[in-house]
Amino acid sequence: MSGTGITVHEKGITMAVHDHPHHGTGFHLPSFRRARRDSSDIAVTHRADTRTTRDYAFASLRLLTGFVFLWAFLDKTFGFGYATPSGKAWIDDGSPTRGFLGNVVAGPMESTFHSWAGAAWADWLFMLGLLGIGVALVSGIALRLAALAGTAMMVLMWMAEWPPAKHLSDGGASMSTNPLVEYHVIYAVALIALAAASAGDTLGAGRLWARLPFVRKNGWLR
Repeated sequence: MSGTGITVHEKGITMAVHDHPHHGTGFHLPSFRRARRDSSDIAVTHRADTRTTRDYAFASLRLLTGFVFLWAFLDKTFGFGYATPSGKAWIDDGSPTRGFLGNVVAGPMESTFHSWAGAAWADWLFMLGLLGIGVALVSGIALRLAALAGTAMMVLMWMAEWPPAKHLSDGGASMSTNPLVEYHVIYAVALIALAAASAGDTLGAGRLWARLPFVRKNGWLR
């Protein structure tokens, strides 16, 4: 009889264990090794999915922010009738900076901004900045330069609006909703975050740009 049996000898009784030729159908412990492997595979897949979601989220933010800068450039250049009325566009000899800087009514740089309003160099720097930042964001290249230039522009525009002021220079209420954080600050932080996250690698030409020899030698051009 196969299995566990009893063999009788003259000197006593001994237990004899025989190997069963077939596997039993009893209780089996689970394979912890396979469980660990499956758990690891799930974790890797989860991280990959999370990374992909994050990459697309940053890419979407980059494209939308880029459109904001590009639209501002196009509207001021051609006068689509939104922020810039038709006939007062840059191509119609209108000044992109005269209206904004000329109407600064608060802050320590009020007189300085008034002197800059309508100056040719100010118009060109402002418009080239809008165009360059917009193209960089939409294409996904040179995001570090775009973050630097965009942050500088946002700081100047924040100072022109001067949110800390409760009253304007004429004594009227400034109607400031927050003394420190407003949309210019949010844009600056978004630009820095996009550059830090290499947001141009997804839905953009960031990877191709990074492979160029002069970009590899000069990381600040990324």
